[in-house]
Amino acid sequence: MLSPRFFLPPLAAVLVSLGLALGLSQLQVGTAETAPPPTPSRMPPDHSPAKISRIFTPEVLYWEEKILSWGGRWEVDPNLVATVIQIESCGDPLARSSAGASGLFQVMPYHFQGDEDPFHPGTNARRGIAYLKRALEQGQSIRLALAGYNGGIQGASRPPSAWPAETRRYVYWGLGIYHDARAGRDHSERLQEWLDAGGRSLCRSAAQRQKR
Repeated sequence: MLSPRFFLPPLAAVLVSLGLALGLSQLQVGTAETAPPPTPSRMPPDHSPAKISRIFTPEVLYWEEKILSWGGRWEVDPNLVATVIQIESCGDPLARSSAGASGLFQVMPYHFQGDEDPFHPGTNARRGIAYLKRALEQGQSIRLALAGYNGGIQGASRPPSAWPAETRRYVYWGLGIYHDARAGRDHSERLQEWLDAGGRSLCRSAAQRQKR
């Protein structure tokens, strides 16, 4: 199970919690969302898009060439890969959560082999996307794949009402952002909500890393 989240200083974390609580006060998972266009669990490399959606923040677009390569290699829609990076780390390869998750995909330590560097982007992508692909194949929907990535594949098999609040938030953000990306929109209100609720702080950290 991957442990997702924002890696924020205490004050920012409080603000995120408040913002998310307000934003989700009337959310009903599975009914408030329009289902995104159907997406196969396996996307053959020759069907991969030539670029990812422009809705993603500059810190995620920074990784576009890698995201396209990773998506093609593991046959997962690059826009879904970008969505996970967006809400996990906003493109910060050195992001670390209080639960111990690390890197672009916020992968937990037990997913790595002993000699692997969890902060190496390629290694982190290999482990993160492998788990995402398993979640896709198990859940057969983007919503359940996102829930599985956040709360564990077995946990996602429970009714959405039994999902932890963190998983419900994760699905809310991720499904909306991915839907906007797949629809070819040039702006995502859901991504803006995520930024306003605390994601912008995560992206500032990513931008600082990328300037070094």
